[in-house]
Amino acid sequence: MSPAVTDFLIDGPVDAPVTFAFAHGAGAPADSDFMTQVAQSLGQAGIRVVRFEFPYMARRRAEGTRRPPDRGPILLESWRSVIAELGDPAHLIIGGKSMGGRMASLVADETGVAGLVAFGFPFHAPGKPPGTRIDHLPSLKTPSLFIQGTRDALGSRDEVTGYDLSTAIAMHWIEDGDHNLKPRKKSGWSHKEAMVAAIDAAASFLKAPGQ
Repeated sequence: MSPAVTDFLIDGPVDAPVTFAFAHGAGAPADSDFMTQVAQSLGQAGIRVVRFEFPYMARRRAEGTRRPPDRGPILLESWRSVIAELGDPAHLIIGGKSMGGRMASLVADETGVAGLVAFGFPFHAPGKPPGTRIDHLPSLKTPSLFIQGTRDALGSRDEVTGYDLSTAIAMHWIEDGDHNLKPRKKSGWSHKEAMVAAIDAAASFLKAPGQ
């Protein structure tokens, strides 16, 4: 049985032509600063954004205790449940921050969604080689946008350019960005500027996935 998701945070117009289902990363909830900034900015751009939390994060919020992420099958079933609740997958784009985006990429093709957007895709665990985290990426068919910092410790530009990725995946690089897309001061631009660039790229894709 799929885990039921009953609590959504929704930004943007109710009659938007596309909905973006947006999942959090492993350590921060759906209303973290990063998630909120992205969701509200995309909502202001005319995109309906629906945030939700995986079961472990919802329990952490309810109980006030820190919990590790659920196992993969539970995370994937949560995604399937959200997609089913939100209706026609042809008008739905899914994705998320880090882990949320990776889990979305694992159900995108099977569910028939219109697209996928990942912020800071975790191509491998910290300090580890890619392993099985990229096994599905060469065959991914769903139009996808991965927004990645060039010095992301979980998938830098130097690393990712050597991977065999599907032609359905477009990479948008945030210069000098880390896993949270934050550049260093010496880069000459601010985290705010980097986030604006990332959100603009996401908005363009969400309005016309794969074009």
